Amino acid sequence: MAEASRHDAWQAGDRYEAYMGRWSRQIAPRFLDWLAVPEGLDWLDVGCGTGALSATILARCKPRSLRAIDPSQDFVAAARAALQDTRVQVQVGDAQALPVDSASRDAIVTGLVLNFVPDQPKALAEMKRVARAGATVAFYVWDYPGGGLEFVHAFWIAAAALDPAADELSEDRRFPMCTPDALTALAAGAGLARVECAPIEVPTVFRDFEDY
Repeated sequence: MAEASRHDAWQAGDRYEAYMGRWSRQIAPRFLDWLAVPEGLDWLDVGCGTGALSATILARCKPRSLRAIDPSQDFVAAARAALQDTRVQVQVGDAQALPVDSASRDAIVTGLVLNFVPDQPKALAEMKRVARAGATVAFYVWDYPGGGLEFVHAFWIAAAALDPAADELSEDRRFPMCTPDALTALAAGAGLARVECAPIEVPTVFRDFEDY
Protein backbone atom coordinates (compact mmCIF):
# COMPACT_ATOMS: atom_id res chain seq x y z
CA MET A 1 0.00 0.00 0.00
CA ALA A 2 1.31 3.45 -0.90
CA GLU A 3 2.33 5.66 2.00
CA ALA A 4 -0.43 8.23 1.38
CA SER A 5 -3.06 5.50 1.14
CA ARG A 6 -1.86 3.93 4.36
CA HIS A 7 -2.59 7.13 6.27
CA ASP A 8 -5.73 8.14 4.37
CA ALA A 9 -7.77 4.93 4.28
CA TRP A 10 -11.17 6.64 4.60
CA GLN A 11 -13.05 4.02 2.63
CA ALA A 12 -16.15 3.77 4.84
CA GLY A 13 -18.80 6.36 4.04
CA ASP A 14 -20.19 6.67 7.57
CA ARG A 15 -16.74 7.30 9.10
CA TYR A 16 -15.89 9.85 6.46
CA GLU A 17 -19.17 11.70 7.03
CA ALA A 18 -18.40 12.05 10.75
CA TYR A 19 -14.79 13.08 10.16
CA MET A 20 -14.92 15.34 7.10
CA GLY A 21 -18.21 15.09 5.20
CA ARG A 22 -20.04 17.49 7.50
CA TRP A 23 -17.51 20.24 6.75
CA SER A 24 -17.43 19.43 3.05
CA ARG A 25 -21.18 19.98 2.90
CA GLN A 26 -20.67 23.51 4.22
CA ILE A 27 -17.85 24.30 1.80
CA ALA A 28 -19.62 23.01 -1.34
CA PRO A 29 -22.31 25.73 -1.66
CA ARG A 30 -19.77 28.50 -1.13
CA PHE A 31 -17.55 26.95 -3.80
CA LEU A 32 -20.41 26.71 -6.30
CA ASP A 33 -21.55 30.27 -5.56
CA TRP A 34 -18.00 31.41 -6.32
CA LEU A 35 -17.96 29.50 -9.64
CA ALA A 36 -21.31 31.01 -10.67
CA VAL A 37 -21.68 28.86 -13.80
CA PRO A 38 -24.93 28.77 -15.84
CA GLU A 39 -27.70 26.23 -15.38
CA GLY A 40 -28.31 23.28 -17.69
CA LEU A 41 -24.70 22.06 -17.95
CA ASP A 42 -23.20 18.58 -18.09
CA TRP A 43 -21.14 18.20 -14.88
CA LEU A 44 -18.40 15.84 -13.70
CA ASP A 45 -17.52 15.44 -10.00
CA VAL A 46 -14.10 13.78 -9.70
CA GLY A 47 -13.55 12.01 -6.38
CA CYS A 48 -17.15 12.44 -5.29
CA GLY A 49 -16.74 10.65 -1.95
CA THR A 50 -20.10 10.29 -0.22
CA GLY A 51 -21.70 12.81 -2.58
CA ALA A 52 -21.55 16.12 -0.71
CA LEU A 53 -20.48 18.24 -3.68
CA SER A 54 -22.67 16.32 -6.14
CA ALA A 55 -25.74 16.79 -3.95
CA THR A 56 -25.08 20.52 -3.80
CA ILE A 57 -24.66 20.71 -7.58
CA LEU A 58 -28.09 19.08 -7.96
CA ALA A 59 -29.68 21.40 -5.42
CA ARG A 60 -28.20 24.69 -6.63
CA CYS A 61 -27.00 24.43 -10.24
CA LYS A 62 -29.82 22.66 -12.13
CA PRO A 63 -27.46 20.47 -14.19
CA ARG A 64 -28.58 18.70 -17.34
CA SER A 65 -26.51 15.70 -16.26
CA LEU A 66 -23.99 14.80 -13.57
CA ARG A 67 -21.30 12.11 -13.65
CA ALA A 68 -19.73 11.33 -10.26
CA ILE A 69 -16.50 9.31 -10.05
CA ASP A 70 -14.67 7.86 -7.05
CA PRO A 71 -12.08 5.05 -6.66
CA SER A 72 -13.74 3.69 -3.49
CA GLN A 73 -16.51 1.13 -3.92
CA ASP A 74 -17.88 2.05 -0.48
CA PHE A 75 -18.00 5.76 -1.29
CA VAL A 76 -19.69 5.03 -4.62
CA ALA A 77 -22.33 2.94 -2.84
CA ALA A 78 -22.93 5.75 -0.32
CA ALA A 79 -23.15 8.36 -3.08
CA ARG A 80 -25.58 6.25 -5.11
CA ALA A 81 -27.82 5.89 -2.07
CA ALA A 82 -27.71 9.64 -1.41
CA LEU A 83 -28.09 10.87 -4.99
CA GLN A 84 -31.47 9.55 -6.06
CA ASP A 85 -31.82 11.55 -9.27
CA THR A 86 -32.26 10.43 -12.87
CA ARG A 87 -29.69 12.99 -14.04
CA VAL A 88 -26.91 11.33 -12.01
CA GLN A 89 -24.54 8.50 -12.88
CA VAL A 90 -22.16 7.40 -10.10
CA GLN A 91 -19.35 4.97 -10.86
CA VAL A 92 -15.95 3.74 -9.72
CA GLY A 93 -13.16 5.54 -11.51
CA ASP A 94 -9.65 6.97 -11.26
CA ALA A 95 -8.97 10.71 -11.53
CA GLN A 96 -5.81 9.88 -13.47
CA ALA A 97 -7.71 7.88 -16.13
CA LEU A 98 -11.27 9.20 -16.20
CA PRO A 99 -13.84 6.83 -17.74
CA VAL A 100 -15.43 9.79 -19.52
CA ASP A 101 -15.48 10.75 -23.21
CA SER A 102 -13.27 13.58 -24.36
CA ALA A 103 -14.89 17.01 -24.77
CA SER A 104 -18.13 15.84 -23.11
CA ARG A 105 -18.44 17.95 -19.93
CA ASP A 106 -19.15 21.64 -19.34
CA ALA A 107 -18.13 21.79 -15.66
CA ILE A 108 -15.51 19.54 -14.08
CA VAL A 109 -15.00 19.87 -10.33
CA THR A 110 -13.21 18.06 -7.55
CA GLY A 111 -13.46 18.83 -3.85
CA LEU A 112 -10.92 17.96 -1.11
CA VAL A 113 -9.41 15.31 -3.38
CA LEU A 114 -6.56 16.57 -5.54
CA ASN A 115 -3.87 16.37 -2.85
CA PHE A 116 -4.59 12.64 -2.45
CA VAL A 117 -4.09 11.91 -6.16
CA PRO A 118 -0.56 10.53 -6.78
CA ASP A 119 -0.10 12.28 -10.15
CA GLN A 120 -1.86 15.64 -9.88
CA PRO A 121 -0.77 17.05 -13.27
CA LYS A 122 -2.07 13.87 -14.92
CA ALA A 123 -5.42 14.24 -13.14
CA LEU A 124 -5.75 17.86 -14.30
CA ALA A 125 -4.79 16.81 -17.83
CA GLU A 126 -7.61 14.27 -17.71
CA MET A 127 -10.07 16.90 -16.50
CA LYS A 128 -8.97 19.18 -19.33
CA ARG A 129 -9.37 16.30 -21.82
CA VAL A 130 -13.02 15.72 -20.93
CA ALA A 131 -13.81 19.45 -20.92
CA ARG A 132 -15.65 21.03 -23.81
CA ALA A 133 -14.45 24.31 -25.27
CA GLY A 134 -15.11 27.05 -22.74
CA ALA A 135 -15.77 24.59 -19.89
CA THR A 136 -14.99 25.32 -16.25
CA VAL A 137 -12.42 23.14 -14.45
CA ALA A 138 -12.23 23.87 -10.72
CA PHE A 139 -11.01 22.28 -7.51
CA TYR A 140 -10.55 23.03 -3.83
CA VAL A 141 -8.40 21.57 -1.05
CA TRP A 142 -7.73 22.45 2.56
CA ASP A 143 -4.91 24.92 3.18
CA TYR A 144 -2.92 22.48 5.28
CA PRO A 145 0.43 24.37 5.21
CA GLY A 146 -1.35 27.55 6.32
CA GLY A 147 -3.12 25.78 9.19
CA GLY A 148 -6.41 26.21 7.36
CA LEU A 149 -7.97 23.02 8.70
CA GLU A 150 -7.57 24.21 12.26
CA PHE A 151 -9.00 21.25 14.19
CA VAL A 152 -6.66 18.83 12.39
CA HIS A 153 -3.74 21.23 12.79
CA ALA A 154 -4.39 21.37 16.55
CA PHE A 155 -4.47 17.57 16.71
CA TRP A 156 -1.03 17.24 15.10
CA ILE A 157 0.48 19.91 17.33
CA ALA A 158 -0.70 17.92 20.37
CA ALA A 159 0.42 14.61 18.83
CA ALA A 160 3.91 15.95 18.08
CA ALA A 161 4.22 17.27 21.63
CA LEU A 162 3.69 13.70 22.86
CA ASP A 163 5.70 12.02 20.11
CA PRO A 164 7.97 14.16 17.89
CA ALA A 165 7.88 11.46 15.18
CA ALA A 166 4.17 12.21 14.67
CA ASP A 167 5.09 15.55 13.12
CA GLU A 168 6.14 13.74 9.94
CA LEU A 169 2.55 12.51 9.47
CA SER A 170 0.93 15.94 9.67
CA GLU A 171 -0.89 17.09 6.52
CA ASP A 172 1.08 20.33 6.24
CA ARG A 173 4.24 18.27 5.71
CA ARG A 174 2.60 15.64 3.51
CA PHE A 175 0.72 18.07 1.26
CA PRO A 176 2.97 21.10 0.70
CA MET A 177 1.21 21.78 -2.62
CA CYS A 178 -1.95 22.94 -0.81
CA THR A 179 -1.09 26.63 -0.93
CA PRO A 180 -2.58 29.36 -3.15
CA ASP A 181 0.68 29.85 -5.07
CA ALA A 182 1.30 26.14 -5.62
CA LEU A 183 -2.30 25.45 -6.66
CA THR A 184 -2.29 28.38 -9.07
CA ALA A 185 0.96 27.14 -10.59
CA LEU A 186 -0.44 23.61 -10.86
CA ALA A 187 -3.53 24.82 -12.73
CA ALA A 188 -1.50 27.07 -15.02
CA GLY A 189 0.94 24.24 -15.69
CA ALA A 190 -1.97 22.08 -16.82
CA GLY A 191 -2.78 24.65 -19.49
CA LEU A 192 -5.96 25.95 -17.88
CA ALA A 193 -6.84 29.47 -18.97
CA ARG A 194 -7.82 32.43 -16.77
CA VAL A 195 -6.72 30.75 -13.56
CA GLU A 196 -8.19 32.23 -10.37
CA CYS A 197 -7.64 31.27 -6.72
CA ALA A 198 -9.71 32.48 -3.78
CA PRO A 199 -10.15 31.48 -0.09
CA ILE A 200 -13.34 29.79 1.09
CA GLU A 201 -13.89 29.49 4.85
CA VAL A 202 -16.41 27.84 7.17
CA PRO A 203 -16.40 27.48 10.98
CA THR A 204 -15.77 23.92 12.21
CA VAL A 205 -17.76 23.96 15.44
CA PHE A 206 -17.99 20.83 17.61
CA ARG A 207 -20.69 20.09 20.17
CA ASP A 208 -18.11 19.13 22.79
CA PHE A 209 -14.71 17.43 23.14
CA GLU A 210 -16.22 13.98 22.55
CA ASP A 211 -17.60 15.20 19.22
CA TYR A 212 -14.13 16.48 18.31
